[in-house]
Amino acid sequence: MSATPRLSEPVHAEAPVDVPSARPAPVRRVWVRVRSFLLPLGSLLVFLLLWQSLAASGTWSETLVPPPAKVWDAFVDVSTTHDGVRGYNGTYLVEHLGTSLRRIAIGAGLGIACGVLFGLLMGTVGLLRALFEPWITFLRTLPPLAYFSLLVIWLGINEEPKITLLAVAAFPPVAVSTTTAVAVVPRQLTEAARALGASRWDLVKDVVVPSALPETLTGVRLAVGVAYSSLVAAELVNGLPGIGGMVKDAANYNNTPVVLVGIIAIGVSGLIIDGLLLSLERAVVPWRGRA
Repeated sequence: MSATPRLSEPVHAEAPVDVPSARPAPVRRVWVRVRSFLLPLGSLLVFLLLWQSLAASGTWSETLVPPPAKVWDAFVDVSTTHDGVRGYNGTYLVEHLGTSLRRIAIGAGLGIACGVLFGLLMGTVGLLRALFEPWITFLRTLPPLAYFSLLVIWLGINEEPKITLLAVAAFPPVAVSTTTAVAVVPRQLTEAARALGASRWDLVKDVVVPSALPETLTGVRLAVGVAYSSLVAAELVNGLPGIGGMVKDAANYNNTPVVLVGIIAIGVSGLIIDGLLLSLERAVVPWRGRA
């Protein structure tokens, strides 16, 4: 007969197994922020080392591949007054950049506003989409240089052709993204709104626009990027002051350090503006990617 344990005998539970505790949430957040800062910094340092190595190798002359130190000297020169010369062509780098940003703000702003309006109309009215979509696609495939000369002939050499080119470049991405977003609004939402007595304006304001907003904001980011890529083309003629005009003028004299300073300024300012637009998108449509 098998022995049974007495009631008085203590029952020993199994020893708990040590499980490594998960990293606390605050520590994880700090680590993510540190990593998001260190990785870009590390890639920048690697790029600078490769650049310096390439410039020091002597494979190309300093006119073609100037070392980072010369580019830094050019940045200081165009940002200050040196030897009685104020910046580049009498204008500081920040002023060149400010002039170009003003042109982008006006031109891309007009293109984005028209793109959102046309996108809403084409997404809700099938006849307008069939009528205008081929023209917008045709316009989207044209490089800016293809029609900039025509704009100069029509509008002269002042601000009008530059702002018009930036507006034309920014218009198609927003129009296409908004049209697509409006066209795929869930039918259940529109039918429910109609059943509750919503008018056509209420339907657009309360259902269509909120549903299309995430894709529209993506189109806005794309439009700003296209406008930036068209900046040098927009400032080919009478572009000084302007960062694109500075790049073009420096290239005429093989002033590669100043050309690189202008390119870096365009890229860095573009990154900052894209980051601001991304923050705006997260604030306006926080549900994106979670629903």
